Amino acid sequence: MHDDRRLIEDRLGRVLNERIAPAIYPESVPMTASIWVAPDEPVPVAEGLAAPRTPISSGAQWGAPWGTSWLTVEGTVPAEWAGKTVEAIIDIGFDPNMTGFQCEGLVYRPDGSPVKGLHPRSQWVRVAAPAVGGEQVLLHVEAASNPVIPFFGPTVLGDKLTAGTEPQYRLGRMDLVVFDEEVWQLVLDLEVLGELMHEMPEDPARRYDLVRAIERALDAIDLQNVNDTAAAARACLVEVLAKPAIPSAHTVFAVGHAHIDSAWLWPLRETVRKVARTTANMTALLAEESEFVFTMSQAAQYDFIKRHRPEVYEKVKKAVSEGRFVPAGGMWVEADTNMPGSEAMARQFVHGKRFFLDEFGVDNEEAWLPDTFGFAAGLPQIIKAAGSKWLLTQKISWSQINQFPHHTFLWEGIDGTRIFTHFPPVDTYNCSMQGREIAHAARNFKEKGRASMSLAPTGYGDGGGGTTREMVAKAARMKNLEGSPKVVWDKPAEFFAKAEAEYANPAVWVGELYLELHRGTLTSQAKTKQGNRRSEHLLREAELWAATAAVRRGVEYPYAALDRLWKTVLLNQFHDILPGSSIAWVYREAEQTYAEVAEELTAIIEQSQWALGGKKEGPNVFNPAPHTWCSIPAGAAGPEDSGDPCSVTERAEGGFVLDNGLLRVEIDARGLIVSMIDVEHKRETLPPGSTANLLQLHPDLPNSWDAWDVDIFYRNRGTDLVEVESIAAEPDSNSIRIHRSFGSSTVEQTLTLRSGAHSLDIDTTVDWHETEKFLKLAFPLDIHADRYAAETQFGHLYRPTHTNTSWEYAKFEACNHRFVHFAEPGWGVALVNDSTYGHDVTRTIRPDGGTTTTVRASLLRAPRFPDPQTDHGAHHFRHSLIPGATIGEAVRAGYRINLTPLRAGVAEPVAPLFTIDNVAVVTSAVKLADDATGDIILRVYESHGGRASALVTPGFEFAEFQVCDLLERPLQEGIPATTEGTGVHLRLRPFQLVTLRFARSPKPAAD
Repeated sequence: MHDDRRLIEDRLGRVLNERIAPAIYPESVPMTASIWVAPDEPVPVAEGLAAPRTPISSGAQWGAPWGTSWLTVEGTVPAEWAGKTVEAIIDIGFDPNMTGFQCEGLVYRPDGSPVKGLHPRSQWVRVAAPAVGGEQVLLHVEAASNPVIPFFGPTVLGDKLTAGTEPQYRLGRMDLVVFDEEVWQLVLDLEVLGELMHEMPEDPARRYDLVRAIERALDAIDLQNVNDTAAAARACLVEVLAKPAIPSAHTVFAVGHAHIDSAWLWPLRETVRKVARTTANMTALLAEESEFVFTMSQAAQYDFIKRHRPEVYEKVKKAVSEGRFVPAGGMWVEADTNMPGSEAMARQFVHGKRFFLDEFGVDNEEAWLPDTFGFAAGLPQIIKAAGSKWLLTQKISWSQINQFPHHTFLWEGIDGTRIFTHFPPVDTYNCSMQGREIAHAARNFKEKGRASMSLAPTGYGDGGGGTTREMVAKAARMKNLEGSPKVVWDKPAEFFAKAEAEYANPAVWVGELYLELHRGTLTSQAKTKQGNRRSEHLLREAELWAATAAVRRGVEYPYAALDRLWKTVLLNQFHDILPGSSIAWVYREAEQTYAEVAEELTAIIEQSQWALGGKKEGPNVFNPAPHTWCSIPAGAAGPEDSGDPCSVTERAEGGFVLDNGLLRVEIDARGLIVSMIDVEHKRETLPPGSTANLLQLHPDLPNSWDAWDVDIFYRNRGTDLVEVESIAAEPDSNSIRIHRSFGSSTVEQTLTLRSGAHSLDIDTTVDWHETEKFLKLAFPLDIHADRYAAETQFGHLYRPTHTNTSWEYAKFEACNHRFVHFAEPGWGVALVNDSTYGHDVTRTIRPDGGTTTTVRASLLRAPRFPDPQTDHGAHHFRHSLIPGATIGEAVRAGYRINLTPLRAGVAEPVAPLFTIDNVAVVTSAVKLADDATGDIILRVYESHGGRASALVTPGFEFAEFQVCDLLERPLQEGIPATTEGTGVHLRLRPFQLVTLRFARSPKPAAD
């Protein structure tokens, strides 16, 4: 038999696109339209509906960047359409390939009730089925003219302050149409079979069956009368569509989804409307499709529509109560997980899960993070401590170099906690039910032979949109179809329960889930990262001192303010805000937001401290750190001890020598550190002939994803910034000040050796005006180390300093929180910081055979997309280099540099609410319980990476204590605490996190 498969395949493509699909709407009549343009920001729905309109017609231009227009479309159903299905097609200027990244609309009825969202793949609105001839149609559309942000090039469109007023769109078709469901069904029959045919091997008989059935269907169609012959064509396909899948076929659990970035190429305010449009669309689809299930994560997005679009939120609440609209993930937002601090990562789950519990009675057991840029090694314990046990992500499939070896596995964190984890092998969180996607999921699945199911988040995402009726119809055809994986709709929790039950002994992955891509997100938009770090520590302080004031002085605890401020900070940890990958508008707002947060938290802190310390002046200084500082206990206020004085002398070869009896630091005439002697250990910190505090500038143009990526070839060229404009000792101080200039930028550094300190503090202020450059601060260390420690949530992890394998080579830029630590037996060095996250570590061999380990802190980048002015302006960084440091000293120094004691003293000393007799056990939070009972919460963790026994002694009388989860609910198993005298004895494994809840005695009234 002659092989004419290609001929049939090509025939199908043309006939389907040019003749059959257009026949879905065989009849149409135009509607009239009118418009009102909101003068600035979006207005309430009632105002938009009532505003006066002016006529507008198809083909007219509309929509300044980031503008809002209210369209009204009107029409009359022709008498001859009576009994037919009638829809309105409203094309406000769509590009079919830009769903979620351009103009969008939300349709309202005249009474203000929402109907559905409009986007390029969902331009229709059902008017009547069956229609009544002469029926009047009146619809209103809140149309957003969000500009298309061009990828990888600088653009002024990323902020409404610079975007201009040029119209962005041209109105397209606005018609009433007859919807021919038989033709629509034929299109989907042919699409599913044609896509399946292309994915099958050429030899099996099943592929030939498909070819011949499609050929018969195409022969049955009269191309001049598709609508009357569609049923005959469909009849030719019944048999091949009815053949069931083989019993061993892979099962794809489809979950309706619309991954909506809380900000990215649009500002936060536009996300409010994206969520409203998408959820209106999905609740409408749920009402039509009985098997369809939709899931949405990010409690903040539910809160958006609760506060701003209550009419849409009511539809969502109803669908949730019916079990078909599923809140997922249990986090406030889909946060970055590399950079948020320990307590912030915990609060993502606290606030997310509590919102879902309070609003819907839903207690999520899965974490849902499909698009987050890698996962910190401390996350499994946090997930478990929040009462969850599963994790879904997809992003690791983007890795540049190494292919991750599992799709379903156990992920083990730094404390030994294991979380059942799934990476959908469909390799997208925006599955559209195309045959190639479903076939890829089955072929790609790495657990074949051990497991048989995977999950596919299905729907248009990033900018929202969600699942379409076409996706649902295609899934129905693939539910049990020979040659295809089986496709079923289900909830995430149902998938995880079945997958976990099926796979009894999964493989284990230990440590961080490092994304071999988007490494530049650890540095881009430095002010946002600094705002995040500062806010996290101010929140810690505000809770600590407010709780102390409530217990000691009966001061009212600011529950509502702290709840709101936490949610504000958590929102800005979204995985395109904190990483620095959003448009300029987002960062303009973030900077203002962090300033407001700091102002309000500082006021809470000061009010609490003045209430505790009496008069606003005196000898007693507050210590917010979790360790004793200058003889002041953690969480207390007392007099500050001063250490031995520091001497500053001129160096014979030029420069200066700082010496406080513990460290002797030589700074040459260029402002570079050429020697740092640890006096106690008689040890030189720097390798012979090397210089530290060395600023290095590299070109930085990655192959793509400018703000996201740093490619390793940036290292091939670099400039050491050794030229100095001035260097001088500060009068009456122990500091050296250095001025440099380079390119269009300037830098000022102050190197300070404080009395009694075993560390050199380095303050760096950069007025940055470079383009596509990467600024590093380098410290070569005379240490032989094949690994180093980097702080992460509730502990630290070790990374190799070598590149033996491609996995190690890929980690050329990595994340740390407050410290990195390098050690040989008996001696180590820590570098701590107040606001940087990215760093790199390399090893070289000295001429004498010794090993030099160099750590470089990443300070600034200058990508041009999506924000062409990324990081331009003034920045201030603080680092401290600590020779002779142990891991414990690195932990303490990291807190010290981020939690600066209050210098303005108070009259009275303040005792701490808790004392802990083991420095390895570190306080993460002291606060009042969220339920306003007056109970006191203490969260601690083991910080050194070893077993720890500690006595926690409350500074108040307590009736009882409980070990709780992060949501402050009592735990029944694995209790690592017992009562001992007037305190609580803890027995902790390495990095273990414990939350204790104390009921005061006698029980007070609610604070």
